[in-house]
Amino acid sequence: MQSYSTEIEKQQDTFIAQLQEELEQQKVLTDAIGKIRKPLDLNTTLQITTTQIRQLLNVDRVAVFQFYLEKTWEGEFICEDVAAGWSSVTAEKLYDRNFGEQFALHHFETETQAIRDIYAAGLSDSHVEILSRFQVRANLVVPIVKDEKAWGLLCIHQCNNTREWKNSEIKFAKSICNNLTLAIEQAEYLQQVELQTVKLTQAAQHQKVISKIVEKIRQSLDIEVIFSTTTQEVRHILQVDRVVIFRFNSDWSGNFVAESFDEHWISLVGAYPVINDTYLQETKGGRYANNQTLTVNNIYEAGLNECHIALLEQFQAQAFTTAPILQGDKLWGIIGAYQNTGPRAWQADEVDLLAQVGSQLGVALSHHELLAKAEYQTEQQKALTTVITRIRESLKFNTIFRTTVVEVRQLLQVDRVAIFRFNPDNDWEGEIIHEDVGLGFSSAITEKVYDRCFSENFAPLYRQGRVNAIADIYQHDFKECYIKILERFQVRANIVTPLLKEGELWGLLCIHQCSRPREWKNSEIEFVYQIAEQLGVALKQDSYLKKVKAQAVQLAEAKERDKAMERQKLLAMTVDKIRQSLDIETIFTATTQAVRELLKVERVAIYRFDSNWRGKFVADSFQDGWEPSSNSQSLMMPTFLDVDNENLPRNEIFVPISQGDKLWGLLVANQTSQPRVWKNEEVDLLAQVGVQLGIAIQQGELLQQTKEQATQLTSALQEIKQTQDYLIQGEKMASLWELFAGVAHEINNPINFILSNLTHMRKYAQHLLQMVNNYREHSPDKLLNIQGQVEELNLDFITEDLPKMLYSMELGAKRINQIVLSLRNFYRTDEAELKTVNIHEGLDNTLLILGHRLKKNERYPGIKVIKLYGKLPLVECYPAQLNLVFMNILANNIDTLEQKFISTKQKYSKSNTENPVLPLSICIITELVDDKVTIKITDNGLGMPEFVRQRIFEPFFTTKELGQATGLGLSISRQIVVEKHKGQIKCSSQLGQGTEFLIEIPVKHNS
Repeated sequence: MQSYSTEIEKQQDTFIAQLQEELEQQKVLTDAIGKIRKPLDLNTTLQITTTQIRQLLNVDRVAVFQFYLEKTWEGEFICEDVAAGWSSVTAEKLYDRNFGEQFALHHFETETQAIRDIYAAGLSDSHVEILSRFQVRANLVVPIVKDEKAWGLLCIHQCNNTREWKNSEIKFAKSICNNLTLAIEQAEYLQQVELQTVKLTQAAQHQKVISKIVEKIRQSLDIEVIFSTTTQEVRHILQVDRVVIFRFNSDWSGNFVAESFDEHWISLVGAYPVINDTYLQETKGGRYANNQTLTVNNIYEAGLNECHIALLEQFQAQAFTTAPILQGDKLWGIIGAYQNTGPRAWQADEVDLLAQVGSQLGVALSHHELLAKAEYQTEQQKALTTVITRIRESLKFNTIFRTTVVEVRQLLQVDRVAIFRFNPDNDWEGEIIHEDVGLGFSSAITEKVYDRCFSENFAPLYRQGRVNAIADIYQHDFKECYIKILERFQVRANIVTPLLKEGELWGLLCIHQCSRPREWKNSEIEFVYQIAEQLGVALKQDSYLKKVKAQAVQLAEAKERDKAMERQKLLAMTVDKIRQSLDIETIFTATTQAVRELLKVERVAIYRFDSNWRGKFVADSFQDGWEPSSNSQSLMMPTFLDVDNENLPRNEIFVPISQGDKLWGLLVANQTSQPRVWKNEEVDLLAQVGVQLGIAIQQGELLQQTKEQATQLTSALQEIKQTQDYLIQGEKMASLWELFAGVAHEINNPINFILSNLTHMRKYAQHLLQMVNNYREHSPDKLLNIQGQVEELNLDFITEDLPKMLYSMELGAKRINQIVLSLRNFYRTDEAELKTVNIHEGLDNTLLILGHRLKKNERYPGIKVIKLYGKLPLVECYPAQLNLVFMNILANNIDTLEQKFISTKQKYSKSNTENPVLPLSICIITELVDDKVTIKITDNGLGMPEFVRQRIFEPFFTTKELGQATGLGLSISRQIVVEKHKGQIKCSSQLGQGTEFLIEIPVKHNS
C-alpha cells in the first residue's frame, strides 16, 4: 500500500513537471507569437525566435535554413543562435545541393525529423559529414512551408551529446514553424507594401515637381523666365545633362530658344541659328504633331539614320527623350532631355513627366498670347479710363487736352496727336491748340489752317460723328489743296474724329502717322472714337456736369459704386498721408501704418532691392507681439513653402514699388494667424498705394537732389559774393594805396626841395645875422638912422628865434619825409610779388602809419606799444598783403582799446567820481618756432564773448554799427595768411581781459 502511494506521488510529480514544462513552452510560444505578429523586420523576428527557442529547450544551436527560389533545394542558414564553444553555421555560408535534397526528400515526407544520435539514425555518409562539420550530435528539424511550397527549415541542434526529443518539444517546434510562416508572409506583404509605397512616393514626387513647375510658370508672365525656370527644374528632377526647348519655324525648321545644362557641356542656344531636320520638315512635325513622345536609350542602337546621329552628336547627346509642346492644336515646339555622358534607360514615369511639362508649357504659351492681346486692350481701356477720370476730376480744358494727347500718342505709338479747334468767328478756319509730337517731326502748334473745300466735303459728315481713317494720303482721291495741308504737317496716314459740343462741330482730334503709311485697326479707330466722345463730354460738362453725374450714378450698380467710392476714399486718405511729407522715412511710417489699418492685416512692410537684387526691409508696421522686419542686413526675399511653419506668413501679397521704369522694391502685406482670401479690390488698392509710394520716393529723391543743388548754389553764390566783395575791397585798397602813393610822390618832391634848401637858408641866415651883429658892434653910429625900425622889428627876438624856426622847419620836413617813406614801404607797389623781407619793418611801418591813433593828448591817455621782437630771418612772403593783415589786426586792437577808454570814462562820469588813469597797451611778440615765424599781437581791451570769437573771421561779420565797418578786414586777413601764405591765424579772447591774435607763417613759402 505504501509502495503504491509512492508510485502515485512519482507520477504526480512527473505530471506536474511535464505540465510546468508545457506551460513554460506555451508561455515562450505565446511570447514568440506576440513578437512575430509585431510589424518587425523579418531578420529581427527570426533572431528573437531562435534565441528564445535555444534558451527554452536548452540546446546548443537553433538555426533557420532558407532555400533559394531560383535553385532546386539549395540554400543557406540565414539566422542562428549558438551557445559558446560551438561554431557558427552562418559564418561558413553553406551551399550544398545534396544537403538540401537529403533534408527535403525526408522532411516533406515525414514533416518533422527528430534524430537522437546522427551516428545511429541510418543517415547517409554525406549527410553525417555535413552535420559533423557543424558539431551536431542530435537534431530536431521542422520544415517551414509557405503557400504549400518549401521555404526553409527550423534546425535545433544538440552538439555536446545525444538527446531524446520529447513530443512536447516537437509539438512546440511545429507551432513555432507555423507562426514563422505567418511572420514570413507578413514580412513579404510589408515588403510589397513598401515597394508600392516607393512607387507612389515617386509618382507623388513627380506630381509635386509638375505642380511646382506649373506654379513657377504661373508666377511669371514673361515667357523667357518661364522657359528658364522650367528647363532648370526638369534637369534637376531628372538628373540629366541637358534640358532644351526647341521652337519650330513656319517651314518646320527651328532653333533652340532655352536650355539648362551642366557646366561641362557647350550651349546650344545661339550656336545653331537654324536647324533643319528633313524628317520633321517632310512630315510637318512627325509624331510630335500627333502629341507623341520619342525616347531613345542609345542613339547608336536605336536604328537612327546617319544624318540624325550626326546632328545628335553635334548636340553631344547619347540618349534622349522628347515631348511635344502644343499651343492649342498647333505644334509649337519640343522639350527634350539629353543624357550626354552615356546611354540611359528612360523610365516611363520620366517620359510621362516630360510630356506633362510639355503640355503645361503649351498652356503657358497660349496664356502668353492671350495675355499680350488682353494687355493691349487693357492699356487702351486704361488710357480711356484715365482720360475719363481726368475729365471728371478737372474742369480745365487745357489740362484735359494736354493729358489726352500725351497718353493717346504713347498708347497708339503714333508720331503726332493733336487737338484742332475751329474759330467760331471765321468760317472753318482754325488752329492746333494742343499736341504731343515725336522726335524728328515739326510742331503744328498755332498753325493757322483754312480749307476752302472743308465745308462742302467734310463738315456735314463730321457733324454726324463720322471718323475718317486714312492708311495713306496718296492712295485716296483727295483734292490737291487738302494734300498740301496734310503735307505741311508731314502726315502720311491719319485718323480724324470730330469733337462735338452740344451738337455743334467744335474741333477735331487728329492722329498722325508721319514716318510711313499705316493700316489702322478697328480697335484703334474705336478707341480714338471713344476718346473723342469723352472729350466731347469734357467740352460740355461745364453746363451738364450735374446731369452727367446723375446719369453716372443711375448707370453704376449700387454695390460696386459703394465699393469703388470707399476704396477711392481710403486710397485718397492714404495718398494724402503720403503727400503730407516729403521725408521718405515719415512717408514709409505713415503708409505702412495706414495700409495695415486699412486692410486690417497683421503686418505691412516695405522691402527695398539692392543692386544685386538682394535687399532688406526698410520699414514696417505690425501688431503687438510681432517683431520688426526692418534690419540693416542684406537678405534674399524668402520663398515660403512650409505653410505649417508658424514662424512664416501663411498668406501675403506682394506689389511692386517702381521708381520711374526701375523696380525699387516691394510693398508686402502679411496675414499669419489665420488663412485669408484676398479680394481683388484689396490687391488693387495695395497696388495703387505701391504706385503712389513710387512717386513719393521719386519726389523725395528729387527734393533731396534739389536741396543739395540749392545748397551748392547757395554756397557758390556766397562764395561768388564773397569773392566779389574781396575784389571790390581789393580794388578800393589798391585805389587807396595808389592814391597814397601818388600823394606821397607829390609831397616827396617839394619836401625834398624844402629840405635841400633849408640847409642853405640856415647858413645864409646865420651869415646875415652875423653881419647885423658886426654892424651893431663896430658901426653903431651908422645904425642910428634905422634904430626905430630895429626896435619896431624886434631885431633881437628875430636874431634869437630865426635859427630856432629854421631848425623846427627842418624837423617838420624830415618828419613828413619819414611818413611818406613809411607809406611807400607799407604798400610796396614795387613788391607785389613774392619777396624776401624783414617782418619787423612791416610792423614798424604799420605802427608809424597808425601813430596818430597811439599818441596821447589832453583828452586821451594814448596807447603804449610794447615790442618784444625776437631774432627773425628774412621771410619769403607777399609784403603788401602781409602789411594789410598787420593793419587790420592793429586797427581792431586800437578800436577795442578806445572803446574801453570811452566806456570807462562814461561809467565814472555818471557816478561823479574821478576817472582813473587806464593803462592801454598793445604787445607785439615775434619769435621763430620750427622754421615758422610766430607773431602775437595782444591788447588789454574789453575782450569779446565766445560766440563773437567763433565768428570773428566770417565774411561780413562785424560788431560795429552799420557804416562803420564792412566785416571783411579779418576775413581778408585770414584768406591772406591761410591761402596765400599757407599759414595759420587764430584768435583767443577773455571777456574783460583782452584779445590775442596769433599769426604763424612759414619762413619759406610753399607754392
